[in-house]
Amino acid sequence: MSTPRFLYFIGIGGIGMSGLARYYRRRGSNVAGYDRTPSELIGQLRMEGIETQFDENPALIPADFREAPAADVLVVRTPAVPVSSPLLTYWQQRGARILKRSEVLGMITRDRRTMAVAGTHGKTTVSTLLAHLLTDGGIPCNAFLGGISANYGTNVLLNDKAAINVVEADEYDRSFLRLSPTESIITAMDPDHLDIYGTPEAMFAAYREFAGLCSGGILAHARVGSHLDGIAGVTTYALSGDAPVRGENVRVVDGAYRFDLVAEGHTLRDLSLGMPGRHNVENAVAASALALRAGVSPERLRKGLASFRGVSRRFEVRARSAHGVLIDDYAHHPAELEACIRSARELYPGRRITGIFQPHLFTRTRDLAEGFGAALALLDELILLEIYPAREEPIPGITSAWLLERVPMMNKVVCTKEALPALLRGRKLDILLALGAGDIDRLVPALAALIGSDGDPTPEHA
Repeated sequence: MSTPRFLYFIGIGGIGMSGLARYYRRRGSNVAGYDRTPSELIGQLRMEGIETQFDENPALIPADFREAPAADVLVVRTPAVPVSSPLLTYWQQRGARILKRSEVLGMITRDRRTMAVAGTHGKTTVSTLLAHLLTDGGIPCNAFLGGISANYGTNVLLNDKAAINVVEADEYDRSFLRLSPTESIITAMDPDHLDIYGTPEAMFAAYREFAGLCSGGILAHARVGSHLDGIAGVTTYALSGDAPVRGENVRVVDGAYRFDLVAEGHTLRDLSLGMPGRHNVENAVAASALALRAGVSPERLRKGLASFRGVSRRFEVRARSAHGVLIDDYAHHPAELEACIRSARELYPGRRITGIFQPHLFTRTRDLAEGFGAALALLDELILLEIYPAREEPIPGITSAWLLERVPMMNKVVCTKEALPALLRGRKLDILLALGAGDIDRLVPALAALIGSDGDPTPEHA
């Protein structure tokens, strides 16, 4: 498909949508869109010349889009856009071509070699690290990421000489089945999005179908390898053990993780990872293997791992002082919460850890309640915010108070976002974790002010 002259994005403020908007703007298309609320990301899009409206009135669509022939307009929407959207209705009546974000990304992946990173958690960090290792290693790439890279300050890397696409492959709504990956990484297959799939088995089947799309092989975590039995080209990775691709001798030295890597015929000793978290060592093993396969030299790989600064809201230290440390993390699945809390324990042994968690989606809270209870009980203290509904209507009986009852610990409370500052003010805070995928990030500046800072908030282990 040739590059459309006009692209209109309904839901342009999302991470994935904004990346596509930037890609087509770079290719010379006229790009505009709509989103419900302003954000820092939308502000950046506007500065880049991408007009954005916050009202669904079709009359506010830029005049050149409304006057353009329908055949010249491509409308891109997310699954969260309701069919009743006045903007969607307008473009349908105009006869414009309307595609989901995943379909557009699928078209882009057909253009060149594509490395896709899938998994119920870890995919944003792995894809961002892989893109960094390629870029820093002298291999130009385009990258469509699910978060803001701390190294580059953006969610999309674009290079006119790109030989490789790096994409985050989203399993929600089976979107990743629209892609045309050459190689892929599958980080995890923990049950999630059961509002879409119905059963874990249906989700596993979708991942098998995705793996079958990969023409150049799959690198899968050892935990999920059994789900891919019978599929050709599967290689497993893990920390230690007998996996063909593995990290060994993992240790913490001066607050930073170091490890040895066995991958692609190489054994690299004493690598240093520029971001915290044992689970991120696993992520680094996977990204490193594909970077080596793409032609990054061992020497450049070593430098790239050490210089990686992580992803916004992935174990991101937002404040540090004599009073404590504030860590902001996107964790919204029990496995992610457990990994984050255990990493904090390992990096700050003997410290008191308080977690502020905002559950994301009523269905996920209901379906994974037992896992949430076990993970959150690893904290010393839990402050549970109300459930962030996102695209969902409330489910009777499924509330944060209901979830709180399923967390086997003493120091726990439900609190509203409005009451949180008063709850924390004047308290001695040690290690404070802000956890969740909703809008808890908007509370982080106020939480950081409570902690204060002794200077650069970059963690000493990064």
